[in-house]
Amino acid sequence: MRAPISTAVAVVFGFIVLLGYFFRVNALNSLRVVLLNWAMILAAVALLVGIGNLFFVHWRRMIAGQEKALYSGVLIFSLILTLGLVGWFGPVHPYSLWVFNHIQVPIESSLVAILTVVLVLAGVRLLRRRSDSLSVFFIVAAVVVLLTATPFFGLDIPGLEEFHTWIIQVPALAGARGILLGVALGIIATGLRVLLGSDRPYEG
Repeated sequence: MRAPISTAVAVVFGFIVLLGYFFRVNALNSLRVVLLNWAMILAAVALLVGIGNLFFVHWRRMIAGQEKALYSGVLIFSLILTLGLVGWFGPVHPYSLWVFNHIQVPIESSLVAILTVVLVLAGVRLLRRRSDSLSVFFIVAAVVVLLTATPFFGLDIPGLEEFHTWIIQVPALAGARGILLGVALGIIATGLRVLLGSDRPYEG
């Protein structure tokens, strides 16, 4: 077995955290909290390492004058400006909130708009490849949700709002729950494989 010490440490600590959720022992719960705090600290450090790696990758690309080096320069400038503002004034200062409300939120809104276009294109391709009742229902549901999510020329179509509510509360909610159940089962399976030593992602 490669790296037996790291495997043993991961398995032991994983079982300690897992047992802390099932047995109400003060010492075990205290140790679980400490281990979870360490994990959050390591996750924060990993995030900082990822940000540093992103910075240096784009810095080298900009210095070397590679293709799309201008975008790398914009990314570095935005990163430094955002970290400087938030680090100096704090996350709730009006300057920091201005960056969030006038830059971050419009970018996320643009991504949602792009997602809408991609959804329409996916529906068109779906109809071209599979012209069955389920495909038609998918297109109709997507169009209804899009039309009722925003004002549509001030038109009030009878029954459209009720159909939108039914789509959100019945098929969409059922699909979201199915996805969440699948994600939960996948996490459980992956966690068990790590605890049993079958998967060892910490070996690098």
